Amino acid sequence: MPARHRALIRLVLLVAFIAVAAVAVLLFPLPTVDDLQRYFTGTPWGAVVFVLGYAALTLSPVPKNVLSIGAGVVFGFAGGTGVVVAAALLGATAAFWLGRWLGREAVEAFTGARVEKLDHLLQRRGFAAVVGVRLVPVLPFTAINYLAGLTSAGWWPYILGTALGILPGTLSYVTLGAFGAKLGWQVQAAAVVLGLLTIAGLVVAVRKRRRKRAGKNV
Repeated sequence: MPARHRALIRLVLLVAFIAVAAVAVLLFPLPTVDDLQRYFTGTPWGAVVFVLGYAALTLSPVPKNVLSIGAGVVFGFAGGTGVVVAAALLGATAAFWLGRWLGREAVEAFTGARVEKLDHLLQRRGFAAVVGVRLVPVLPFTAINYLAGLTSAGWWPYILGTALGILPGTLSYVTLGAFGAKLGWQVQAAAVVLGLLTIAGLVVAVRKRRRKRAGKNV
């Protein structure tokens, strides 16, 4: 079978998988916070099951905010943060490799040199790019996961950038669940501060890296 045909078939499989996942979620609605309390409170393996379920849902393009809030209600602030971050990273990894395995070959076959500049940029600054897009709340988490797999971004920069970039939003939703809606403005303020600190740290890291490269080129 020609390489282009094989690549196209894989891409179609990827699109079909995402479509089926989306339809499945529409047919079986997300659990409410009350459902999560009933299913997972006091259950020995509750955290593990929650992580696996949350990770599976990240493969579908649906909002997962209620699950993050529910994690705060069921597991508290520290435990909720841990399970949400673990679940998000597990789901992000699965979608990344699905995109890489099923879609990357098609990108190379049908775009050729047109994506070389983007690939080159991601190879050099993949971590910064991932952190940047994760910090923008309007950008869909699931779509970014799959799209990252279609590029040449390395897995380590991708997963570390994801872990750092999702932290402000995760803390906001988990705190809301753990401590209640009365702390809404404090949660938002904390998220803004944490986000600014994250961006500042990223800027400093990028500048230091540029200085090192400039020093090597002298």
